[in-house]
Amino acid sequence: MNQDQVKEQLLGIEDASMDFTLIFSGKKSKKVNGLYKPETREILIHNKNFKNDTGDKTDDNLLLYTAIHEYAHHIHACSQGGKLSVRAHSSEFWAIFHRLLEKAEAQGIYRNVFQTSPELVQLTEFIREKYLRENGLLVKEFGMKLLKAHELCLAIGGRFEDYIDRVLGIPRMAVKTAIKMHQYDLNPFLGADNMRYLAGIPNEEKRRAAEQALLAGKSPDTVKTAAAKKPPQEDPKVMLEKEKARLERTIAALTKRLEEVNQELEG
Repeated sequence: MNQDQVKEQLLGIEDASMDFTLIFSGKKSKKVNGLYKPETREILIHNKNFKNDTGDKTDDNLLLYTAIHEYAHHIHACSQGGKLSVRAHSSEFWAIFHRLLEKAEAQGIYRNVFQTSPELVQLTEFIREKYLRENGLLVKEFGMKLLKAHELCLAIGGRFEDYIDRVLGIPRMAVKTAIKMHQYDLNPFLGADNMRYLAGIPNEEKRRAAEQALLAGKSPDTVKTAAAKKPPQEDPKVMLEKEKARLERTIAALTKRLEEVNQELEG
């Protein structure tokens, strides 16, 4: 693939609101495979890091992965008026990147290779079952035992906080989180880290939506970014019209009451 073909594929995944330039450096870099320059809106790919001139599909896939990564920076910059913050690899960036990868996979532009190795598939299932799920079950059980300890502390007239601080010697926030993991009955298949994030969502509807998204295979950054998004603000004109209607109803009610008071005074 040449640089024009790569740019065409990127635009086929998702169009950008600002134009950009994609350049093959013709060099090899030991530090990075690619760069994005927001000032000039340039994507630079060190194409000599990939043996893409041999027709190897694996190398083409790795090159595209890098190109999509840098394109995600461009899409992110477009959403911020062409500028990027100092922390370029934010949760918002990773959410954009993962969205582009999903689109590229759906279009057949980028290949999800993780299912092509039977050995890796087997190891993945082992990791999920042996570590993620068992770790999740362990922290839920931990939360349950902490609740029992709380009951016993009350029964003997002791402060549970003092028990946490000086007997168990663990942070109070960790205790609160573990208890919530148990009380919210979070799915242990997600693992302790994702469960810890979900335990911090007090709204049940939002928490369940985030849990289902994670179980469906969405990345944690994608889920966190979606949960953090504020609902679109209502049109200012519509808001003023609603306020006007409320004021008119209030005025009408007050006017009616004023008439009733005057009648009582006259009588």
